[in-house]
Amino acid sequence: MPPPRTPARVVPPGAVEGGRLTIAAGPRPFDVDPVAAVHVGDGAARVVAASSARLAVLVPAGLTGGRVPVTVAGDAEPAGQVEIGRLLAADLHQVDSPAYDPRGVLYTTFSGNRGQRVAVSVFRVHPDGSRDPFVSGIVNATSLAFDPDGRLCVTSRFDGSVYRIDDTGTPERIASDLGVACGLAFSPDGSFFVGDRTGTLFRVNAAGRVTPFATLPPSVAAFHLALGLHEEVFVTGPTLSARDAIYRVDRRGEVRVFAEGFGRPQGMAIDADGQLYVAEALAGASGIYRVRRGGRHELVVAGSGLVGLALHPSGGMAVVSRENAWFLSA
Repeated sequence: MPPPRTPARVVPPGAVEGGRLTIAAGPRPFDVDPVAAVHVGDGAARVVAASSARLAVLVPAGLTGGRVPVTVAGDAEPAGQVEIGRLLAADLHQVDSPAYDPRGVLYTTFSGNRGQRVAVSVFRVHPDGSRDPFVSGIVNATSLAFDPDGRLCVTSRFDGSVYRIDDTGTPERIASDLGVACGLAFSPDGSFFVGDRTGTLFRVNAAGRVTPFATLPPSVAAFHLALGLHEEVFVTGPTLSARDAIYRVDRRGEVRVFAEGFGRPQGMAIDADGQLYVAEALAGASGIYRVRRGGRHELVVAGSGLVGLALHPSGGMAVVSRENAWFLSA
């Protein structure tokens, strides 16, 4: 009798429904005729690629979240474990990264189609999973960020403006004439950066004065911004290429390629150690990548059509597709 097969590992360590997991074979190769059944937790996973060395499967819908085993039929032990994201909110229209406040409340958008006046522009999703409407009246609410004083700010790609939101959810316009405004990041001094997807990165000072800061290749979708520890601005702007770049713009406005090889890179976040995370939306490879110094990157969360993420103030992250938001604790 052949020895039991022990798959080497399952990657990545986290996933949401529709995410693609890869299971590597151990000492004994996989049987591919017929292909063995695979379960993620108690859900049957669809095998989308198979060889004697590895299997690729899609995470099924309906899992409740948390760490679950990945099992291959015929193996005595699970191949490994993966953390499945817990669904936080559905029926959104999120086109950029969401944002957490210091209390762990998540802010998400219902952006709508171009020019569409929706009933609610921004929702609050509370730690217990409840959701309430917070902001109305912003057409095509796009990017969310908190200023240094902890006030939520929102861009509108429709009217090229940035709005500051008070505690009651009332918006006040603080900058305008920003083109197709998408992507928003604040400096500690209260100035901020806004991306115009036609190719301009604007800098807006604390008094609201707008000046062009850098020029980048135009995007077919949206610019996404994140501010680094040294006040450099990281920018993604997906094009029609299958291999796009993440750009780094220093404090003088000089643009350099920071990392390459992404398929439709979108929303980003930077942790307290300066580690950059980016959402890749390309079909078949979508997920959250951690980008290391020198541009090397690794997949940490697999998902389908992910457009952004936000790091929770106490650890873990929320990840979003255009319709849904999930939470992963690791």
